[in-house]
Amino acid sequence: MTHLPRVAMEIKTVGLYDLVLQDVQRIAGKNDVSEEEILSIMETHPEILEDYKQINVEYNLSNIHLRDIDIASLPEACRPEAETVNRQLGILREIEKYTLDFEQSSTLVIIFSVEFFVLFSVQYFIVLLDLKAWQWYIYTLFALSIIVAWWYAKKEQRKYARYKAEYERLYEETLHRIAALEKEGCLRKADLIIEECEEHV
Repeated sequence: MTHLPRVAMEIKTVGLYDLVLQDVQRIAGKNDVSEEEILSIMETHPEILEDYKQINVEYNLSNIHLRDIDIASLPEACRPEAETVNRQLGILREIEKYTLDFEQSSTLVIIFSVEFFVLFSVQYFIVLLDLKAWQWYIYTLFALSIIVAWWYAKKEQRKYARYKAEYERLYEETLHRIAALEKEGCLRKADLIIEECEEHV
């Protein structure tokens, strides 16, 4: 569902992907690479496409370059399956953020930020407010906050893993459904492709 010609065009022309473009240029051994060369490099170096997808997820841009099917334009017999595809595309867009590695997610950054704030508060209460008599209670609270943060991080990590597995399963199922609709003459997948991201325009 990721339209590779669009990926190549965006890597070449959109500043958001400059680091990916630099990797492509390094692999190609030259600064001026064409979109065809980028496509060719993506075939031999799949990490280029993965880096592109990761940037999109980090910036809340979708890697699903298909629009929903226009149900009204379809024959009656095709509509139930097309509605299922549209529903699945919506779910995929919703859970796509969980395809990001948990270690690189904003969730983990937030957890660490909260813990840093708690540590700063602990030092503030003990040193600036002269609460040395209470320091062991305060440090105990800090230790408890670390345990809670660890528990929450593990819970979120499991959630990421669960949704990532669901995404991969649903992605394949949706592709098969679209292929079946195309085979039955209900639609052309090419008509669903979003050639250009409105966020970049």
